[in-house]
Amino acid sequence: MGPDSAPRMSAAAAKPRVLLVKLKHIGDALLLTPTIAAIRESYPDSEITVVVRRGTQGILAGCRGIDHLLTVAPVDSRDRSLRDVWADIRTLFWIRGHGFDYAFELTDGDRGRLLTGMSRARQRCANISVYPLSRWWGRWFNGKSESAWRNLHRVEKDHLAVSDFLPLSGGIPSLQFERSAAKVPEFIRGLGDYAVIHPGTRWPRKQWPVEHWIKVGNELLNRVSKLVISSGPDLEERELAGELVAALGKDRVISTDGQCDWSGLAGTLYGARLFVGVDTAAMHLAAACQCPIVAIFGDSVVSQWSPWKAPCALVHPREFMSEEEARSIPSREIIKRITPDMVVSRLDELLRKDPAVDAG
Repeated sequence: MGPDSAPRMSAAAAKPRVLLVKLKHIGDALLLTPTIAAIRESYPDSEITVVVRRGTQGILAGCRGIDHLLTVAPVDSRDRSLRDVWADIRTLFWIRGHGFDYAFELTDGDRGRLLTGMSRARQRCANISVYPLSRWWGRWFNGKSESAWRNLHRVEKDHLAVSDFLPLSGGIPSLQFERSAAKVPEFIRGLGDYAVIHPGTRWPRKQWPVEHWIKVGNELLNRVSKLVISSGPDLEERELAGELVAALGKDRVISTDGQCDWSGLAGTLYGARLFVGVDTAAMHLAAACQCPIVAIFGDSVVSQWSPWKAPCALVHPREFMSEEEARSIPSREIIKRITPDMVVSRLDELLRKDPAVDAG
């Protein structure tokens, strides 16, 4: 069953004021950008406001379709202060007074529901097929869709949540990080033929053994001239990147050492021959930059989180492991069943598609 209660806007309506609320992680924010682009394409004169968790907004720097980008502090932040509380209250009052035509709850959580429900938007919409609204929350929403998204990509989920109420023309666009918003770091200038490895992640179930990364790095150096080890600012990620540089050789390998913001990493990816990494926001940014991707998946649902509309080769345990076997293994151990040879095989497949790269 599709959406109920809220009337659908006709495609001829020209200037909807649209609020999109998605208070999730960095990668989730980037996965919203195709829907933003679709709204902008369908309604060029629309006014689009996006609300995300503070700390995730940087990855939206390359999405030109956003008119207003607002942030709220994470509920679980250890650094949350009284100033953050007042800032969030001011944001809520700004939203309530802005006169939105549509507000879409894309967080699937109470905080997103609160912001959307209190927005005073003419139509307050949510998809309830997987995360139903309680009777309390149900009174706050006049647009409820039961369109199934569980087997869809998360990009498709967001697009469906909007298009059920606000008709969108054409197909779903690619992820958005415009080249004009990317900044090429100084250490990349003149680097020539290089690949990017992004090994770090804060999720234990996505961590691949360092010795595997070293083997893949050595193989890559037989195929490209230089390697860039991408690292976030977290100390553990920086230390891992430094360990790989030391093992692979400082003469041909450099680390970003957590110094690149998302615009800088985008500038690096736009010039790279290949990206190799686990399922992280950096992987999705590579997709936005159309950098060929070898993505290593562990205990993640590949169909929901794979690189969206980008050249890619995936490595995941479900290729050689039954569901029963996967359920018998701790989630953080599943990714360790992937061998370096599996990854090298995929990167060779991808490199062979690019005649400019010597596949060794």
